[in-house]
Amino acid sequence: MIPVTPLANEKPSALATDISERLNAAIREHLLSAFAPDSTKTLRSFSAPEAAELLGVSGQFMRKLHSEGTIPEPEDVRGGRRFYSAQEVWDAREILEKSSRKKGRYLPRRSGDEKLQVWQLMNFKGGSSKSTTSIHLAHYFALRGYRVLVVDLDPQGSLTSMCGISPEIEFDGLTVYDAIRYDDPVSMADVVVPTYFPGLSIAPSRLMLSEFETESAVHSNPDQPFFTRIRNALSQVEGDFDLVLMDSPPQLGFLTIAGMAAASSLIVPLTPSMLDVSSTAQFLELAGAYMGVIEDAGATLQYDHFKFLITRDEPTDVPSQQLTSFMRALFQDRVMSATALKSTAISDATMLKQSIYEVVRSEMTRATYDRAKGSMDAVGHEVEVMIHQSWGRK
Repeated sequence: MIPVTPLANEKPSALATDISERLNAAIREHLLSAFAPDSTKTLRSFSAPEAAELLGVSGQFMRKLHSEGTIPEPEDVRGGRRFYSAQEVWDAREILEKSSRKKGRYLPRRSGDEKLQVWQLMNFKGGSSKSTTSIHLAHYFALRGYRVLVVDLDPQGSLTSMCGISPEIEFDGLTVYDAIRYDDPVSMADVVVPTYFPGLSIAPSRLMLSEFETESAVHSNPDQPFFTRIRNALSQVEGDFDLVLMDSPPQLGFLTIAGMAAASSLIVPLTPSMLDVSSTAQFLELAGAYMGVIEDAGATLQYDHFKFLITRDEPTDVPSQQLTSFMRALFQDRVMSATALKSTAISDATMLKQSIYEVVRSEMTRATYDRAKGSMDAVGHEVEVMIHQSWGRK
């Protein structure tokens, strides 16, 4: 336990410093006890039915693949039951894709002239589930064989933490700031690191990223406008990924606007409450004004999709459902059909810095798990359909 000392009669600056030191020490202690000794996250294994579902095949077909020796036996076999690591599922995709008559069935990656998909999640209302939605989309697509990069544009580093890198425990690696800073930036390829989740990489964040806001405010070189920084950094790793997901800070600053200039599609998550809807209206009013300014400065903004996503949806809450209906009537297909349910399963997983895809179904009430996972699957599938539309696929 962290020893408690009196806080009375301290200067405000000393008080804030003392509280910060206590919190950081407590967070370090919690993280070191919650994760492995080397502070790394690991991913659970998947049962045979789960693996078959991820591959889009039947259980019978999976057994046939094993009996024929098409795919190797997983390392984890308990009582005659197979359990697959995510890497083993990923390897099975590679094997099956080579013999598939339909190209892209098992590895639905972009090809030819299909452009990199860059999706930004943004809203300056805190608590709109930007980071939670980002990590669920990232895991959804990685589990389905896409090469996914998440870019954490929030200096608080919530998404970075959920990807197994703890900004609270200072790490020595490079961050997205190093790739977009004005003085001597590094290559984005040096910033991007693979995560414990096969198919998923991250350009991490920490508090230093907030320096970009300050530097952009005083930077005056017209050859290096702030709104080109993220777009140029992503172009350096474009060939390595199919999808980029950017999690924006809860404010409309230089980072969010630079993300908007790099994005090919936007998602605005919002909860169905009048305060959140009003806040989102103000956010979009400002966003529209800033978009006009950077367009006048030479930026080209063109979005394949601009969608609202209802988060923390409660189907039994009448007022919130009325507000959701209001949004659908007002914006029609701008509002995604799928919603992210308010769920104790997702809340519990998030507290442990996990997505619902990392939770073992048997560890919670199955109906609760199924509703939560079904909700996030529906959101992921709808985004996947939009991505395929952008690529010109049927």
